[in-house]
Order: sequence, then C-alpha cells, then structure tokens
Amino acid sequence: MSGYTLADPRPIAESAPYTYFLPNDAQIAAVGVGDHVKLVFDYDGPVEDFDAERMWVTVSAVTGSTLTGTLANHPGEPNAPVKYGDVVTFDRALLIDIDWADPERAPSRTPRRGYWDRCLVDHCVLTGEPVDYLYREEPDMTQEGDRYPDSGWRIRASAAAIEANENGPEYIALGKVLNQDDSWLPLIDAPVGSAFRRGEDGGYYAAD
Repeated sequence: MSGYTLADPRPIAESAPYTYFLPNDAQIAAVGVGDHVKLVFDYDGPVEDFDAERMWVTVSAVTGSTLTGTLANHPGEPNAPVKYGDVVTFDRALLIDIDWADPERAPSRTPRRGYWDRCLVDHCVLTGEPVDYLYREEPDMTQEGDRYPDSGWRIRASAAAIEANENGPEYIALGKVLNQDDSWLPLIDAPVGSAFRRGEDGGYYAAD
C-alpha cells in the first residue's frame, strides 16, 4: 500500500450517526469473491485535486477477515499512487459500501430513517453549542431542482452564543444538526407552527 492508506470508516460513522451509514455486520461478513466493495483511499504524498477518494474494488480472494481485490475505478487524482487494476488487500471492516454480484445473496440492510430534509440552523450549533430554541414554519426555502426539500425547522442556539459567533445561519440537512445535538429528536415530526425552548433540565417545552 505504498503511497496510500485505507481509512477506517468506523470512527466517522460513530461521530455522524445520522448521515454516515455503513453496511451492517451481517453484510460485511457475507462479502465474497465477485462482489464490489467501496473503500476510502487516503493519499500520503503531494496531490493536485483530492487527498482522498472513495473507490470500488472487485473482490478476487477471501482469507477470513482479509479480502484481496483489484481497483475497479480510475482515480480522479492525477498524482494518485494507485491505478485501475491494481491489487488491493484490506480488512472487511474498512468497507463503506457493497455492490453485490448476486443481490439475492445479500443480507437485509438495517432499516434507517434518513434525515436529509433541510433546515436553517445557527452555525454555532454545528460547532458544539446546544440547541436552545426551535420552531417549525411553513417551508419556504426549497428551490426548483433541490434534491431535498426545506423541512421548515429553524434551529437556534442561545442568544449569548449567537452574539459571540461571527457566522450566520446555515441551510443544511437535519441529520447534520442531529449529529451535533440530537436531544430534540423526539420533536422532529412536530407539525408546522410548533415551537420549543430548552429548559434548565435539558428537556424541551412548548414555547410561544
């Protein structure tokens, strides 16, 4: 693996459980010869465009938890230390996605709800400040061609935190907010017109 390392995706999945989903244990254990698996290649040397790329590998041999395969993508990075057809050896735990040679052999996916609808959130919530106040209004920010609509949620930090932060609100996926603070998750299906404020005990209470 001269010139690159294969990233371990598990710490990322643990830190972003609402937006970064990995195959489950049964799926990982079932990968065999002929399946395509996606890995994250982190480049060690100087690069022009990408210091990491997600690329597919076709599995050609299996030895317990160790898989061997050939790179099935042409890297987009001009200085990539790997090329299409190179042999890659890796541990099962490093794969981030699977394209099954025989889909009928694939174990079931873990059911997960996606939280991709957009919301407005104070930037400081994304850097560690807790959600202090949130309300849901009629969605009005969805643009033609958007893949995901505006949820109507407007998520605020405390007034002091907002005043101390130089960055304004961001329009992002609900899941990215939940990755930072999911204390309000039970409220996420509340109807338009709902408003909640965080109490001193950390719970949320209806607000005007």
